[in-house]
Amino acid sequence: MLAVGISLSIGHAVAAAVDSSSSPFLAVADSVVDHAPAPVRELTIDLLGTADKPALLIGLSLILAVAGAVAGLLERPRRPVGSVILGAFGLLGALAAVARPGGGLIWALPTLLGAAVGITTLRLMAEALLPQAPAPTQSGTATTHNSPASEQTGHTQTSPDRRRFLVLAGSAVTVIAAAGTAGLTLSRRAADVMVERTGLRLPGVLARNSAPAVPADIVPDAPGVTPFLTGNAEFYRIDTALRVPALTTGEWRLRIHGMVEREIELDWDALVTREALERIVTLTCVSNEVGGDLAGTAAWTGFPIADLLAEAGPLPDADMLLSTSVDGWTAGTPLAELTDGRDALLAVGMNGQPLPLEHGYPVRQVVPGLYGYVSATKWVVDWEVTRFDHASAYWTDRGWSERGPIRTASRIDRPAPLAEVRAGLVVVAGTSWAQHRGITRVEVRVDDGAWRDARLSTAYSADTWRMWSFDWSAEPGLHTLYVRATDGRGEVQTQERRPPVPDGATGWHSRTFRVVP
Repeated sequence: MLAVGISLSIGHAVAAAVDSSSSPFLAVADSVVDHAPAPVRELTIDLLGTADKPALLIGLSLILAVAGAVAGLLERPRRPVGSVILGAFGLLGALAAVARPGGGLIWALPTLLGAAVGITTLRLMAEALLPQAPAPTQSGTATTHNSPASEQTGHTQTSPDRRRFLVLAGSAVTVIAAAGTAGLTLSRRAADVMVERTGLRLPGVLARNSAPAVPADIVPDAPGVTPFLTGNAEFYRIDTALRVPALTTGEWRLRIHGMVEREIELDWDALVTREALERIVTLTCVSNEVGGDLAGTAAWTGFPIADLLAEAGPLPDADMLLSTSVDGWTAGTPLAELTDGRDALLAVGMNGQPLPLEHGYPVRQVVPGLYGYVSATKWVVDWEVTRFDHASAYWTDRGWSERGPIRTASRIDRPAPLAEVRAGLVVVAGTSWAQHRGITRVEVRVDDGAWRDARLSTAYSADTWRMWSFDWSAEPGLHTLYVRATDGRGEVQTQERRPPVPDGATGWHSRTFRVVP
């Protein structure tokens, strides 16, 4: 286990000089995320929610600890099985690093150096604890540990050299600590970006470009309802980044190329000198189950994507924008949805603050009406104007649909699941959304009764969710309430229950309550 620890710490320290993404531990973890089958990913999100990434890192750490223990048990001075195990893990780590987006052969160096030091450590400690049998004398008998012949001829000792082992173990711990300190360069970089973000001023928004004020009656008058605007700390986060990219505004660049009349490269200064907009938009993750909470609404500050694309001049045959994050993640967005007049933004602010690091600082995309996996690229640094039949993106390569329009959805937010409520008047409240189409009707059904209209709160815009409430005369017993919504096109939310894969979950949300006298 010490040998594994020294391998990882040396690799992490060397990665600080090569590229932070080449760290063996992070490279393997990222590779697990990239190659996990969609059903496994969905099950993990369902069970763990936003704790899926810490769980993966903890699980990988446990696997490596067990592998180290097994390697130590199998290692012998003349039978280096444990060393072979460590070497195999090192090879896998090197391959994972080289295969990362932007990786090259040099990215294998941290893992290979770490593995070499780890194997050497394992060999030395095994020799100290597991001495070889003594060589036979000329007469055919073995010399004992304390015989003068052993001392004079240099034969291998027959008992563990505990002092030597402790010296080696202490040295290993010291190297792990020193290498770990050197590897803190990765953390210091994130801290530097945090400092920059703290002092960053968002571009000013002219009054004509500000988002309309939120009406006072935007949410029902009932306790426990979902707030209209989601705080930055509460906003859901679903992405593939195990380590949040640390990118400064000085480093940020956006290259626009591909099927365009002219290539463009923007830096931060060229972006923020443009006329900024503020728009309130609801985002939804395609992984959201029926009734799930992977949706949120925020006021976004940014710049129209359509204007930037117009400057590049997409060619007539182009129908897709392939956007790439600084960590190599990609999304394929239909060009039509970026240029049809909706408030698709290259965003730099969220609820009046610079984007949080985990939500895409310094620049991300916000596109109403499309699930995030095809539109909401965080830490975006590259736009390639292309075609759906020429290129594909991260999740479409893994079986998800190409275009990802958000489905009409509604959910019951209160009373809480399995709540015990008193008979009489009960105010049921919830949320519904169909971004860029809007919500025109919400209906509630009690058990097998008839559908009845809920009260709709004021609609802010077609690009945000809409709250609703329903007065229920609850009678004693066990009851199930169902909800369904109708969007701005007159399409009623379907009853058919389908999982998120490949293009979003469908079905009516329901909650069961026990009503007591």
